[in-house]
Amino acid sequence: MKLVDQRETVVLVTGITSPAEEKDRPLAYRLKAEIDRRGEGTVYRRAVVVADDWYVDHRTLQSNPTIAIGGPGSNAVAQQYVGLLATVWTQDDRAFVQADLDAEPERVVLWGIDSASTGDAVEAFMAQGLLDAFLERIWRFRSGVVV
Repeated sequence: MKLVDQRETVVLVTGITSPAEEKDRPLAYRLKAEIDRRGEGTVYRRAVVVADDWYVDHRTLQSNPTIAIGGPGSNAVAQQYVGLLATVWTQDDRAFVQADLDAEPERVVLWGIDSASTGDAVEAFMAQGLLDAFLERIWRFRSGVVV
């Protein structure tokens, strides 16, 4: 049974360290709930949460739109993206949203210099219209459903 669609299912990636599991994974599940809500029950329009080591080891996941949550010190995927993606939002040089929504697949990293700042980045991504832009980009060409 197919559980993930490469164009429609968003992969949320967190680190595997204890602090990342404790602080970043709940943020990922908050973002997952919002993405799932906006998918309105459409089969693959949802998010899945995985650990960075799982993501790196399973190349098929790397074809999905991806959001890494947590800083480069705690998330191997964020470490890869930070130097490559443009900063689209920042707060006091403490919290950052970096993205490339024109790439195939789309990539985002949400991080901060500490767990509270990472939380600020996740909240800003949802509240500042950046999540809207991300989902519109990946879901817009699908027939019969409007975001």
